[in-house]
Amino acid sequence: MRPDTVPALVLAVHGSAAPGAAFTLERLCDRVEELGGVRPALGHLDHQAPSLAEVLRDGAVVVPLLLGDGYHRTVDIPTVVHRHAGHCLLTDGLSGDHAVALALRDRLQQAERRAGVRADAVVLAAAGSSRPGGNGGARVAVRQLRQLLRGVPVCGAYCSSAGPTVPEAVARLRGAGYRNVAVAAHLLAPGRFATALAEAGADAVADPIADHPEIARLVLRRYESALHRPGGPVVRLGAAA
Repeated sequence: MRPDTVPALVLAVHGSAAPGAAFTLERLCDRVEELGGVRPALGHLDHQAPSLAEVLRDGAVVVPLLLGDGYHRTVDIPTVVHRHAGHCLLTDGLSGDHAVALALRDRLQQAERRAGVRADAVVLAAAGSSRPGGNGGARVAVRQLRQLLRGVPVCGAYCSSAGPTVPEAVARLRGAGYRNVAVAAHLLAPGRFATALAEAGADAVADPIADHPEIARLVLRRYESALHRPGGPVVRLGAAA
């Protein structure tokens, strides 16, 4: 199939002023293109250009690159997409998918190796949302990561809008007798939340996960599933199928 016949893939991202965020998302786009042969366009909700509205094209598939179902995922993005004059397909976000837990586990193990420790307890640090249901993806990730780590306790904590905070969760585990506490960053890209995790008092802090191969594959699954909806264009991505 010719590239000009493949529907555009748009990643709706929060946006960040942190320089590392742009590099991380660029690596994600590279991985998606390598695996599926389609280059995503980034549409930002805040901080950066271009905006989501500016990159929408007729027939585009919009994948919310968000780990939670807070205000951005449930209100902001649908509003922008529905205002677009052309027909666009909006997929689910990344919340609660097992691929997220696999990426978290890998990043956590990398952090343990860097720090020279083996965690006997883990705090999953999510951005946090005050919206009903907004933290559901983080709670699912806690359960899934706990299963993957096979016996290592995992508790959830939040960088804003919900509790406990990450430092509080780390301190509670220390108080319970755990010696090596690690933080798994339930975050996509570097920014103020990821930076603050270094001050949480943990022995190892994992990197965000947007540029992990599992996230690229998840984006492509969201994209391809949208193309196979009733009434949607049917496009087979050779590498992503």
